[in-house]
Amino acid sequence: MTIAMPSLGKTFSRDFTASIVVFLVAMPLCMGIAIASGVPPEKGLITGIIGGIVVGALAGSPLQVSGPAAGLAVIVFEIVRDQGLSALGPILVLAGLIQVAAGVFRLGGWFRAISPAVVHGMLAGIGLLIVLGQFHVLFDAKPLPGGIENLVAMPGRILGLTPGGGALAAFAVGILTIAAMLGWERLRPQSLRLVPGALIGVVAATLVAYGFGLDVIRVDVPQSIVGAVTLPDGGMLQRFAEPALIATAIAIAFIASAETLLSAAAVDRMHDGVRTDYNKELRAQGVGNLLCGVAGALPMTGVIVRSSANVQAGGATRLSTILHGVWILGFVALLPWLLREIPMAALAGVLVVTGVKLVSFDHVKHLFNRYGPLPAMIWAGTFLMVVTTDLLTGVLVGLALSMLELVPHLRRLRLRTDQRQEGETREVVLDGTATFVALPKLTAILDDLPAAGRLRLNVERLKHIDHTCAEMLEEWIKRRRSSGLVVELQGATGRLERMAVAA
Repeated sequence: MTIAMPSLGKTFSRDFTASIVVFLVAMPLCMGIAIASGVPPEKGLITGIIGGIVVGALAGSPLQVSGPAAGLAVIVFEIVRDQGLSALGPILVLAGLIQVAAGVFRLGGWFRAISPAVVHGMLAGIGLLIVLGQFHVLFDAKPLPGGIENLVAMPGRILGLTPGGGALAAFAVGILTIAAMLGWERLRPQSLRLVPGALIGVVAATLVAYGFGLDVIRVDVPQSIVGAVTLPDGGMLQRFAEPALIATAIAIAFIASAETLLSAAAVDRMHDGVRTDYNKELRAQGVGNLLCGVAGALPMTGVIVRSSANVQAGGATRLSTILHGVWILGFVALLPWLLREIPMAALAGVLVVTGVKLVSFDHVKHLFNRYGPLPAMIWAGTFLMVVTTDLLTGVLVGLALSMLELVPHLRRLRLRTDQRQEGETREVVLDGTATFVALPKLTAILDDLPAAGRLRLNVERLKHIDHTCAEMLEEWIKRRRSSGLVVELQGATGRLERMAVAA
C-alpha cells in the first residue's frame, strides 16, 4: 500500500517542530549509550549526526530515526574491552558492507522472519545488563565486565557510601535524574507532552550539580567535534582477515539489521504514510555503519524511542530526521562547554530508566497466553543467555530454540497461496503451514495486494501457523483496517479466530 508523500511546503513546519523534539530526545541518549558502550560520549554524538543527516536522506523508512542504540551497547562494550577501541572501526566498516550487500540482494524480508520472542528476549536481556552496569556509574564508578559481576557488586557499592563523599553526591544526582524523568512522564501537562523526560532529568541534575558546586565527574567532550573523528590507519585492511573480527562484524550486522527492521515495522503501525522499503532501509543502515566505522564512532540502528517521538511530534517526511542530525551537529560544534557541565551520573540515570523499560515482561506474558509455553521458553532462554553469557550467544540460542517450532511440521513446511477476484473482493487462499520460514514470501504477497476494495483471507486449509507469522498477520490486518479498508478472515479457528478478534 503506497500513499503519496506530502509536498515539502505543506509539511515543513511539522517536520521542523518534530526535528527539535527528536533532537532533545536524542542528545542525552547518544552520550549515555556511548558511555554505556565504554567509549567517550562524542562517539555517540557522531553516530547520531550520521544517522540523522546521511541515513535520514537515504532511508527506506521515512519516519524512522537512526542513531546509537541501547541494543548494541553491550556488544560494543565487550569489543572495546576484549579487542580495544581500534577494533571497532574495521568491525563497523565490514558490518556496514554486509548490510549494504543484504539490501542489494533483497534479504530484508528474512530479518523480519526472526521470532519476536528472540528479539524481545534479547532486548530484555540488554535492558537488564544496562541497568546492572549503569547502577555503578550512578556512583561515579566504572561498571564491571559482566552482568553477574555487576549484580554481585551492587550491595557493596551502596554500603560503601560515606557522608560528604563524591560517590554520595553522584548518587544523589543520578537519583534526582531518575525521579525527575519519572515524575515528568507522570505529571507533565498536556501542552508540554512533547518535552522528553530525559531532557528534564538531565537539565535538573546539571543545574543542581552546577548550583551547589558538587564534586562529581562530568561529561568530557573535545572542543571540536572534528577532533573526535578517528580516521582508520593503514592497518585496517589487514584486520579484515582476523576471524574474530569477521565473526563480530557478522553479529553486529545481523543484530543491527534485525532491530532496525523490527523498529521500522513498529513505526509503520504508528502512521498511515509511506510504508517502509526494507531493502532500501538495509542499504541506508549499511552506508551509515560504514561511515561510522570510518569515523571511529558507534554502530547505529533504527531506534524506536526516537522514531516514536518523531511520529508523535507530527513528523511527516524524512526532513525531520535529517534536521535532527543538523541540530546535533550545530549544538556540539557551538556549545561544547555546555555539554561539559552534564554529570556522568545524570546520563547513567537516563540509561537506568531506558534499561528498565526494555525489561518488559508484558511481551512474554502475551506470548504465553496467546501461543503457549514454547514461545515463552524461547524468550526466557534468549533472555537468560544474554544476561549470563553474551549477546551473540543469547541470540544464537534463541534462534536454535525457534527451530523447535518446526519439528512437528518438518514433512509439511510448504505454504501455498492462491488469489482470485470476485467482484470488488480479492480473495487470498492460504494452504499448508505458515511458519517463520514462509514469512518473507507471505509478507511480500500481502504487501503487494491493492490498497482498495475488499479483501478476504481464506485460511480454511491452513494447517498450522506459528507465533511469528501470526503476529505479523495480526499487525497487517490491523494496519489495513486502520486505513479504512475491509479485511475479513474466513475459516479461522482456534489461534486464528482469537487473532481475528484482536485485530
